[in-house]
Amino acid sequence: MTPEQLAETIGSLAADKKAADIVALDVGELLGYTDFFVVCSGNTARQTKGIHDGIHQSLKDDHGLLPRRVEGLGEATWILMDYLDVVVHIFTPEARDFYRLEQLWGEVPSRGLESVRS
Repeated sequence: MTPEQLAETIGSLAADKKAADIVALDVGELLGYTDFFVVCSGNTARQTKGIHDGIHQSLKDDHGLLPRRVEGLGEATWILMDYLDVVVHIFTPEARDFYRLEQLWGEVPSRGLESVRS
C-alpha cells in the first residue's frame, strides 16, 4: 500500500467512525520522517478513542499494520498514531483549534478525505 493509499484508507476508516473535518496534508516534501498527516476530529474524548480504535483494529485485521507508536490515549484530546508513512492526529475540537496543525502546515498540498471510501 502506498502512503497515499494508506492516508485515504485511514480517512475512510475515520469517516466510518463519524470523524469530522478529515484532511490529509502532504508533508513529504518538507519532512523526512513521514509523507502524510491525516488530521480529523471527534466531538468528545470518548469519540476520539472510538476513532482510534476503529482505525487501529481495521488496519491490523485487514492489512496487518500496527502503529509504530500511539500517544495521547489516556487523555484522548489529541491522539497521535504513527504508521511511519502516515501520522494520524485525532483531536477534540478544542485541541484542534488550539494546535491548528492545518495553519502550521498551510503551505503544503491538502485535501478533504470525508468523501473517500475504500
